[in-house]
Amino acid sequence: MAEIRTAAVTLKGNPIDLAGPKLKVGDQAPDFVLQGADLKDATLAASAGKTRVIATIPSLDTPVCHKETKNFNEQVKGLANVQVLCVSMDLPFGQKRWCGAEGVENVTCLSAHRCTKFGEDYGVLIKGGALDRCLARAIFVVNPAGKLTYVEYVPEIAQEPDYSAALAAAKA
Repeated sequence: MAEIRTAAVTLKGNPIDLAGPKLKVGDQAPDFVLQGADLKDATLAASAGKTRVIATIPSLDTPVCHKETKNFNEQVKGLANVQVLCVSMDLPFGQKRWCGAEGVENVTCLSAHRCTKFGEDYGVLIKGGALDRCLARAIFVVNPAGKLTYVEYVPEIAQEPDYSAALAAAKA
């Protein structure tokens, strides 16, 4: 069982509990098995050699998550060897529909709906409350060797992340 911590993360001002450790720069990024829109398994190891921006969000069907994913889609167009992975508990069918409807082609949406291991390993699994089993908003930049070079647990889930800092880390 993953440790439960009351994070310095809130939802509309109310503290939330997160399962798992709080990752930091320099940590090895935990590998994972998530489900892609094609219903096939997707792993961190499959994109080794690239810089990965992993954006965890509660759901594509919320305004802030929608805006964040669209923003990353636009901002990573010209970045060579950078892959953006947007991870939520949304089902792969919904992710595929949303990406198609929104013209999102530069971000790969992955679903963590099968189990809570990804959320626990990255310290973003919400435990209890209205968003129980959803993922908190966070950004992790993983270098080609698999080390975290940037970590942001967004302090208020209803706010956007620091795009500039995350993309600067991805370019470095």
